[in-house]
Amino acid sequence: MMLKATKIQAWWRGTLVRRALLHAALRVWIIQCWWRKIMMTLQEEKQKAALLLYIQKIRAIVKLQSYIRMWLVRQQYSRLCTAVRITQDYWRNHAHPDPGFFQGSYELRENQLKLHLDISMGSHICRITDCIPFPIKN
Repeated sequence: MMLKATKIQAWWRGTLVRRALLHAALRVWIIQCWWRKIMMTLQEEKQKAALLLYIQKIRAIVKLQSYIRMWLVRQQYSRLCTAVRITQDYWRNHAHPDPGFFQGSYELRENQLKLHLDISMGSHICRITDCIPFPIKN
């Protein structure tokens, strides 16, 4: 009888130990899952921050490029306006006593300026149409 009681007690203690180990393993597994989730969230936040920084840099570069292109176009346009004024003054004051007129229009495109000029001196009309490329790298 004593031997059977000892076996039952050993079995019961083994069951208790196995249950305690199972509970400990489950707790460890839960903590590991939680930790992995936290680490994944931190990794995603780091990636998001890096992506936002990259986007800011790209936007700054694009804005700077657009300002430089705008400045170059304005410079080219200013030179053309100066040339037109000089031509107008010459035609008005020196070429003919008959005051003609000078009309024009322009169209700005990505990398060129389309220019349409009409110079009228009495009965003669001179039409100039030209495409002027800008020195802008694509």
